[in-house]
Amino acid sequence: MKLRPAASAREAALQVIYRVTEEGAFASLALNEVLQASNLEGRDRTLATELAYSAVKAWQTLDWALSLFLKYPLAKLPPWIRCLLRLGGAQLMYLPRIPARAAIYETVELAKKYGHRGTVGLVNGILRNLERRKENLPYPEPGSDPAGYLSLRYYHPRWLVEKWLTQFGYEETEALCRVNNGPAPMAIRVNTLKTTVAGLTARLQDEGASVRPAPYAPEGLIVEGLGAVEASPSFREGLFYVQDEGSQLVGHALKPEPGSFVIDASAAPGGKTTHLAQLMANRGTILACDVHPSRLELIKENCRRLGVTCVQTALADARELGKRYPGIADYLLIDAPCSGLGVLRRRPDARWRKELAGIKELARLQLEILQGARRALKPDGVLVYSTCSLAPEENQEVIRQFLDQAREFSLVTLKPWLPVVPSDLEAAARQGWVQFLPQRHGTDGFFIARLKR
Repeated sequence: MKLRPAASAREAALQVIYRVTEEGAFASLALNEVLQASNLEGRDRTLATELAYSAVKAWQTLDWALSLFLKYPLAKLPPWIRCLLRLGGAQLMYLPRIPARAAIYETVELAKKYGHRGTVGLVNGILRNLERRKENLPYPEPGSDPAGYLSLRYYHPRWLVEKWLTQFGYEETEALCRVNNGPAPMAIRVNTLKTTVAGLTARLQDEGASVRPAPYAPEGLIVEGLGAVEASPSFREGLFYVQDEGSQLVGHALKPEPGSFVIDASAAPGGKTTHLAQLMANRGTILACDVHPSRLELIKENCRRLGVTCVQTALADARELGKRYPGIADYLLIDAPCSGLGVLRRRPDARWRKELAGIKELARLQLEILQGARRALKPDGVLVYSTCSLAPEENQEVIRQFLDQAREFSLVTLKPWLPVVPSDLEAAARQGWVQFLPQRHGTDGFFIARLKR
């Protein structure tokens, strides 16, 4: 439905919450649409984003908590009123810097615009009850129902919490859920085709940012206080690319020689492609493939901004690369489509879009890509497989199945290729794969395996 332009940060947040929770829109796209239609600027845009994302991220828990103060199911309320309650509840439960009185008052004022006299009183009453009881909500007991407790306390789908409890145990699962609910660090990759780490550090500090070295990637920096990235002169000049450290390590795992021929099987939007170009000193050829023409344009745009000249693009299905380009690549990167369970902290609504069946379907696709692309590699060529997933079904299990079927491939050690290997990953790295975890390493969750034909 067409929405009226939002007149305030809270109204903008309300519209985003409605678009996501009632219409199924993606949070980032809905936010962009709402903000573009409004006249909001600066702080109001920042507040609208914080409010909307807080409510969307905690959607399940908010609905559970709000239902405690209703005599009938929340689903029976008008959609806009449900969303108003989510907006107010998110401020009361998760944004303590906002005074409760202001949160309730502003939400009630919006209820006058989006509801009627009866719903105004309802919103006021429910939010006041929530404010009084928010510290004593009847969460399940951690001892008897750990999945139920963690799911509601840290607002993750129960099936996912159960999966992680089996995989990681209670303490690590709780830590992972906490990390997913916090802000992700802003990591950037210095474009060494145009500048140095020291040079960019000084430039960003001049632009008012706080900068520190990333712990694992030599060209990585962790940046705070930069503001809108697109407004940074250093960004516009192509001196850096916004890229998590885990993603940067994929390029190091492949580490193609200058002058070689590389295929990036699923390349858009071009972060790993342009990093490979850096590592190759812009010498050689990288064939960057994708199935969507519009996404190939993103690769080209990033190459232009960063000064990358060794990339060619191809509209191609990764599953067909072996037939289309048999035996031509020295190096093959398969950064496979995945569930994204390692990057939930960056996508507030993503946790509610995942299903176990979807992970199994993705694992089948990932294996098909490996099988279909592998013959594009020369004998003795190197293949790196990566995902931003935490699920073994998409990672170790896919590699195991691939090696069972493609006997000409074998895992080879990652130790010489990763600039820094955390101590808890050394044994796995020697075997040829690593799994970076947000709660342990501070990076996004990334799986990386290095194989040789």
